[in-house]
Amino acid sequence: MRVNLIVNGRPETVDNVWEGESLLYVLRERAGLPGSKNACEQGECGSCTVYLDGVPVCACLVAAGQAEGREVRTVEGLADGDRLDPIQEAFVECGAVQCGFCTPGLLVQAHDLLRRVPAPTDADIREALAGNLCRCTGYEKILSAVRLAAARGEGGRGGDDRE
Repeated sequence: MRVNLIVNGRPETVDNVWEGESLLYVLRERAGLPGSKNACEQGECGSCTVYLDGVPVCACLVAAGQAEGREVRTVEGLADGDRLDPIQEAFVECGAVQCGFCTPGLLVQAHDLLRRVPAPTDADIREALAGNLCRCTGYEKILSAVRLAAARGEGGRGGDDRE
């Protein structure tokens, strides 16, 4: 089947998609966007989190056909060209990136939190990121990065996908 979708603001057509193919596979292997990671394939780790019509979802659990005619925004789409989104900048500055496997999903989830809750409490941050597993950092640097981006008042600068 053919799937037409908007990926990071650009039309994308993917041919020969088989019925069981995930949105994650389409993004990584067919659209050339390897940012979202394939870790658990069960929606348990959050590494593949992307926006689908402005709502964060685990791309491994979305059949590619379900994305027909819809808008997808990946971790690559958070940046504005070469200019990183404030949450991406904060992750770099705080050393919140270690092996990098969980980072794309954490960035999308944190971005979503900051556009909904510009000044989140630690409890808000922990709840928002609860579905994202990291085995390297111990989460403190991740929490610091979200706090930093929020303190700068620039969370979700990349626009609101729910308009």
